[in-house]
Amino acid sequence: MAALWVLAGADASSAYATAMDRRSFVRVGALSMAAGWSLPRWPRSVADLPRPSAAQVTWQRDELAMFLHFGVNTFTDREWGDGKEDPAIFDPARLDARQWARTAKAAGFRAMILTAKHHDGFCLWPTATTRHSVANSPWRGGAGDVVREFVDACAAEGLRAGLYLSPWDRNHPSYGDSPAYNDVYVTQLTELLTRYGPIAEVWFDGANGEGPNGRRQVYDWPRVFGTVRRLQPAAIIFSDAGPDVRWCGNERGVAGDPNWSTVDPKVVSYPGQSGSAVEPALQHGDEDGAVWRPAEVDVSIRPGWFYHPAEDEKVRAVDNLTDLYFTSVGRNAKLLLNVPPTRDGLIHPTDAARLADFRARREVLFGAALDLRRVSFRPLQQGGARIEWELDRPARPRIARLAEDITRGQRVASYRIEGSQGGQWRELSTGSTIGHAKLDRLTDGPLLRRVRVVIVEWIDKPEPVSLQLFEAT
Repeated sequence: MAALWVLAGADASSAYATAMDRRSFVRVGALSMAAGWSLPRWPRSVADLPRPSAAQVTWQRDELAMFLHFGVNTFTDREWGDGKEDPAIFDPARLDARQWARTAKAAGFRAMILTAKHHDGFCLWPTATTRHSVANSPWRGGAGDVVREFVDACAAEGLRAGLYLSPWDRNHPSYGDSPAYNDVYVTQLTELLTRYGPIAEVWFDGANGEGPNGRRQVYDWPRVFGTVRRLQPAAIIFSDAGPDVRWCGNERGVAGDPNWSTVDPKVVSYPGQSGSAVEPALQHGDEDGAVWRPAEVDVSIRPGWFYHPAEDEKVRAVDNLTDLYFTSVGRNAKLLLNVPPTRDGLIHPTDAARLADFRARREVLFGAALDLRRVSFRPLQQGGARIEWELDRPARPRIARLAEDITRGQRVASYRIEGSQGGQWRELSTGSTIGHAKLDRLTDGPLLRRVRVVIVEWIDKPEPVSLQLFEAT
């Protein structure tokens, strides 16, 4: 392992650094943190620092996407179908994908992902691979195509469209006959990626159960990912194992803290992989990771993922949705919020109203940033950096939004925010990673005229970070 470097003091005019072993590092590190000293990471070449692709940058800048779980489960009142459903049960009398898209856009979402097929195997598009699809339902006289209406609605409202195709299929007779079903699955994927124009995100999970013959399916993930790359090269691929975006490791709406956008691809090498190292890798990433694979945080606005009438009074409150925003977008991740359409094929009025209130709350919190003037960016002699801003008027900020220029990689491992009125600095918050965005609720106190960010730990030469301050609570 490379030597670790420990510095004498955060603000010393001259500092010394010594290489030491792990045991000494732990002992001195504890003393240093107690004294307020800074701990740098081991040196890393700038050339080795992973950086996102243009598609990954666009994906993360969306910040909010809407998930739409919709299918036969909507009509059976189940979460997981068994594949034995009669397609005739699927008949949404008022389906309006434009209403979905308008609701998402009005709430400030920039993308939507539809469950084109869930574990029950029912396909929301007319497919040549199975009779378990909309083509054998009474909806639109058997001539309907939910995927087409969804993609067209996204385009009409300026939203980016994504599709989820469950690998587990509890209906198809070939499931469990691995080579045969892999052919079926790739055919379904090919249909989805060649009929509907640009697809922004293709969403996979590792769901895997026994097939009708009692055998387990072995998925050909390299072939699946390769098919997406060939047919939709600009699409982001999501799964536990990426390759572009990773799952955050839970469905509670909580990204890890710290949360690195970089990962070690050997720890989670395929969707559905288990093991003691998997959850920490998904939650936190890896500061020494060789590839850029940021986290997506999926959570439902209701207790279930599909619509259930009994949950109409259990839609998440605005305060809860706001907390989810802080623990997802505010921790360098993207929030994928599930909002399931009803049996009529519409977003329920309660859900739509809650989403509108959620946007209104965000506008109160983040609608008007304080005017700041950056006074200085000072690399400290022993490493780290201190960035200072002056407020145009005395203020009492309650929320800080920090950001790194992720096109140049992710560098900050820990920081603290300090404020001053008349020359004496006090701590407002501390944090670990920053990345695309980090939201901090600040400690209350006197009015401030200056604020500074001290980069305490870093994995590469620190660069200026951006800061926005907001007065609303």
